[in-house]
Amino acid sequence: MPSDFATWLADARKQKNLSQARLAEQAGVSQAQISHWETGKVTPSAGQIAKLHAVLGKPKARRPAPAAALELPFEKSAAQVPKKAPEKSSEPPPSPRRGTKGKASSAGSAAVLGFEEKLWEAADTLRGSMDPAEYKHVVLGLIFLKYISDAFELRYATLSAEKNGDPEDKDEYEAENVFWVPKAARWSEFQKTARQADIGVRIDKAMEAIEKENPSLKGTLPREYARPAVDKERLGKLIDTMSDIDLAAPGHNTKDLLGRAYEYFLKKFASAEGRLGGDFYTPQSVVRVLVEMLEPYKGRVFDPCCGSGGMFVQSEKFVEAHGGSARDISVHGQEWNATTWRLCRMNLAIRGIEANLGPTWANSFRQDLHPGLKADFVLANPPFNVSDWGGEMLREDARWKYGPPPVGNANFAWLQHILHHLSPERGVAGVVLANGSMSSQQSNEGEIRKAMIEADVVDCMVALPGQLFYATQIPVCLWFLARNKRDKRFRDRHGEVLFIDARKLGALVDRTHRELSDGPDGDIARIARTYHAWRGQQEAGRYADAPGFCKSATLEEIRAHGHVLTPGRYVGAEAAEDDDESFEEKMQRLTAKLKEQFAEGAKLEKAIQRSLRGLGYGQ
Repeated sequence: MPSDFATWLADARKQKNLSQARLAEQAGVSQAQISHWETGKVTPSAGQIAKLHAVLGKPKARRPAPAAALELPFEKSAAQVPKKAPEKSSEPPPSPRRGTKGKASSAGSAAVLGFEEKLWEAADTLRGSMDPAEYKHVVLGLIFLKYISDAFELRYATLSAEKNGDPEDKDEYEAENVFWVPKAARWSEFQKTARQADIGVRIDKAMEAIEKENPSLKGTLPREYARPAVDKERLGKLIDTMSDIDLAAPGHNTKDLLGRAYEYFLKKFASAEGRLGGDFYTPQSVVRVLVEMLEPYKGRVFDPCCGSGGMFVQSEKFVEAHGGSARDISVHGQEWNATTWRLCRMNLAIRGIEANLGPTWANSFRQDLHPGLKADFVLANPPFNVSDWGGEMLREDARWKYGPPPVGNANFAWLQHILHHLSPERGVAGVVLANGSMSSQQSNEGEIRKAMIEADVVDCMVALPGQLFYATQIPVCLWFLARNKRDKRFRDRHGEVLFIDARKLGALVDRTHRELSDGPDGDIARIARTYHAWRGQQEAGRYADAPGFCKSATLEEIRAHGHVLTPGRYVGAEAAEDDDESFEEKMQRLTAKLKEQFAEGAKLEKAIQRSLRGLGYGQ
């Protein structure tokens, strides 16, 4: 709970109609310090309290209370106040490189949405004539800069309040996995100069300085702010907007808020870029299906085409939602696009996820950065139907165990690359692919699919509804692969494949985009629960085929269908409900209802004619 001083400070600031940023400027401190004082995370010194009193006035006397209660740090220095054992919720946020993620309260959800939308509106004004593909890097880079600066400022304030703390000792930040931010690169410095003409140059230099001080960020941060295409006046307004938003309100966690803002922005940018947006963003509901079905509680998680890192973010959320720690999984990824690779590194850093993305961006087929990796879980959304993947140079590659993929389409190259990286004992994978991969017979694809089925590495096929993706409106499918169907964690299911037809699930969230519903009875849970029950997980209940939705098929049945894996071929039609009404009775009822509707229609027609005559129209 916030202390009396923290409560007074927040109330007094609001009565003076001051933002945290404005109060920080007048009191000669950083906004992060104001935020931490208001939440009770850190206690200000006597000199700092005096400055606050000069700006806000001294607190009014309160009703009588025990002396100890009135001696809270309104007039005492931090050193005089006995220290309490910190509660879990008031610990400084963990490193931008690793750690667990705080949870926003339900009351904070609405505030988060307002924060995201307000920030997006401010960012959208910055665009001007810039292409979304360009200005997303400018905006997301600023979000990242604010997060690492806030994390630094919090650690700085904590060390300043400690008796033996040294806020200028770089090792103190290393020990807590917090990035060291040079003075000129701190957010408080940009607040002071946000409206100056050289703000773009200052930010570029700050990014360079941060990379220099933190080698792990080398080559990650954007330096595009001094470009003529970036409107400096609008850039300054965006910095002001980001500064004024109260990121450390009670019940919120700065890392969680900025991480959600980053994800929100990725979604909006993907929508703005249309087809190209699919190169770096997979819709959250699709990722959730993969994660909930595979349940990556512990082990090595790999994504060979990781985009902006959404698979890793959702995997971490899953682990923590089930009582585990982010350290229970080790994250490995690869991305061939340089700018998307940078987006991923920033996204994971904001979330506190430590990941091995390789020393640079690289093509997974021609330059595998994790050649010896055998992953427990692979989650991937490869680019659909890529024709220029370099297959002509890889005809004899050892990864093509089930047959050389066609040069003109990488779908089965991705599937075999993923199978190559799965642990033989317990490796499972979930892969998003175009629907054509389930039935195509062109250029050896049918033979490769047949070989995979006969090798019994296909575990489950899910047909998804259309309009889930920003990159394409066509429906897609999910392939679930398993290297060992006799894995003793589940029932022995060799010689079987589960088919799920989820094409009727989901709801439109706008004119062109659909989402699968969340919650214990939502679409995502229904799909995952069906798969878990089929695998023999007792907590999921007993599995049973459901006509029109799911079917457990044998290899013999799949052979009879020519090794085509389209779920609709197996699940059949949904059973029609029997309402126990005879055909004769139903026709009499429906005919009578139709007669009533005809009569009502005639009345409406006469009423409309009267209205028209009253206006001078009609006979």
